[in-house]
Amino acid sequence: MLDFLSARGWLWSAAFFYLAVFTAGTVGLLRHGRRASNLTYALMVIGYALQLAGLSLRGKEVGGCPLGNQFEIFQFTAWSATTLYLMVGVTFRSSMLGYFTGCLAAVLSLISLAVPAWDATRSSKLFGGNPWIEFHAALALFSYGVFALLALTSVMFLFRNYSLKVKRVGGWFSFLPSILELEVIGLRLLVAAVAILTASLAVGSVWWLRDTATADVGKILVTVAVWAAALLVLGLRLASLLLARRFAWACLALFGAALLSLGPVDSSRHQPTPKVATTVPVP
Repeated sequence: MLDFLSARGWLWSAAFFYLAVFTAGTVGLLRHGRRASNLTYALMVIGYALQLAGLSLRGKEVGGCPLGNQFEIFQFTAWSATTLYLMVGVTFRSSMLGYFTGCLAAVLSLISLAVPAWDATRSSKLFGGNPWIEFHAALALFSYGVFALLALTSVMFLFRNYSLKVKRVGGWFSFLPSILELEVIGLRLLVAAVAILTASLAVGSVWWLRDTATADVGKILVTVAVWAAALLVLGLRLASLLLARRFAWACLALFGAALLSLGPVDSSRHQPTPKVATTVPVP
């Protein structure tokens, strides 16, 4: 039986509220295209608070930032994307961004919770007691959350572009931000993602150069590849060589690459040293 006072219990509760965001938004759109922005935002805030509580409790249990296995990585990515929405979504007055963010957070959270094997074990002494390496890892995962939000805005851009192309601007299409606004949001999010990932690599490189024996070459190559691809897309966008639909598709590809990189990054954590079973029961 699931213990709702455990870290996983809090995270299950958060996932249900994120799912409620998606459900309420879908019902509102189906009912003659009416949106429920206040309800969406309230449900999102509650889900975010529950997830933050669950991650905080897990952090206390493991004695560090909860990034020790695939379950924690997916949860942290969902939390990062939600954090960015709560910071910038209201600024742009985009309830549809909240709708898509709720869907993404629900999917990432529920999938990670539904696969017990992802949380069966975690690496012991994950960061070797080094707070700077832990900070580096947290920044990198937070940047992936920014890539997730960037992917959502790209999907919204493609929907808006499609609606204009087929001359369908009514219904739920009318609640999408304008093409120009989505362009601005996308560019700002890409700049933020590149800046955060650059800072993460800078922090990590300082310590890796001090002790090259601790550096995992595979993990570094994968992370640098994602960073280089994002930097290339940003450079092409600033040079006006990658615009509109092509820019949106490129941003979606970046998020796909970030997700694919989570596998190699997570596997690199598992050294031949003994693993410890998580202290939290898996439902």
